[in-house]
Amino acid sequence: MKAKIALAAFAAMMAACLPAKADTMVFTSWGGTTQDAQKVAWANQFTEKTGTGVMQDGPTDYGKLKAMVEAARVTWDVVDVEGDYAAQAGKNGLLEKLDFSVIDKSKLDPRFVSDYSVGSFYYSFVIGCNADAVSACPKTWADLFDTKKFPGKRTFYKWSAPGVIEAALLADGVPADKLYPLDLDRAFKKLDTIKSDIVWWSSGAQSQQLVASAEAPFGSLWNGRMTALANSGVKTETSWSQNITAADSLVIPKGAPNLEAAMKFIALATSAQAQADMAKATGYAPINVGSAKLMDPETAKTLPDQQTASQVNADMNYWAENRDAIGKKWYAWQAQ
Repeated sequence: MKAKIALAAFAAMMAACLPAKADTMVFTSWGGTTQDAQKVAWANQFTEKTGTGVMQDGPTDYGKLKAMVEAARVTWDVVDVEGDYAAQAGKNGLLEKLDFSVIDKSKLDPRFVSDYSVGSFYYSFVIGCNADAVSACPKTWADLFDTKKFPGKRTFYKWSAPGVIEAALLADGVPADKLYPLDLDRAFKKLDTIKSDIVWWSSGAQSQQLVASAEAPFGSLWNGRMTALANSGVKTETSWSQNITAADSLVIPKGAPNLEAAMKFIALATSAQAQADMAKATGYAPINVGSAKLMDPETAKTLPDQQTASQVNADMNYWAENRDAIGKKWYAWQAQ
């Protein structure tokens, strides 16, 4: 019996290492409620329309993607990645060029379109707070860095410097239009003032949990996670003051086994209705400019693309050029 179990386990492991069958493809994303929404809004609809099954994998892992491409053993077809990584990976030869005779880029926000990627969704880093856990919620990045006025733990994203570095500089008084090139020494000096009060989140689900439990009752979160937290019944406050925007991107690894299906999948995922469905489910903004008219106006006005009064757009091209160098400093600072 043990031998049979071991053989079955080995067979399953080997199957997982093989590319998807011709009538299936593999979509890889970050997991959690975001990938759940992508599955419903995109993958299920794609299968219904084309007959091609969509296997889910994740979480996205840049080291794994690079290793697959370099070994010519790619098992992923479409991958949801951060925008700065998409720009960098395209330049480094890790991605397939997109076929815009299949994908209609004329309907997409041009900020999030390149030869190798198109936007997946558009989000903001906002200041989120559990209003039942504190007497007052921070409204600005300066408030979030003020431990005297707002004592206690605060939470920030551990695995990505984009968004956090900008928040530190904005909190220190740098004008939004003077952020780039980033003054890293100034940013880390500002971060030093709250370092002992930071509780890091590694996933969107963890950020929600930290705020909901009041382990860290406020912090910098993806706006969609604050929407999900509010929908769960927690009394929340979200400040959009100088919300910092970025977009995830959809890419195809070089050598993807189901290239034709991958192009068609991205075409559907970026269509107006699919983007509207994704936005309604997550609170993230659509990158298709025709999606807003397909949504309830009350929902549409709560999305990042409607919060532009003081909005700050993170420069993904800058981050693509400097991602690795800043990343080394970022993780070294965390380890100190």
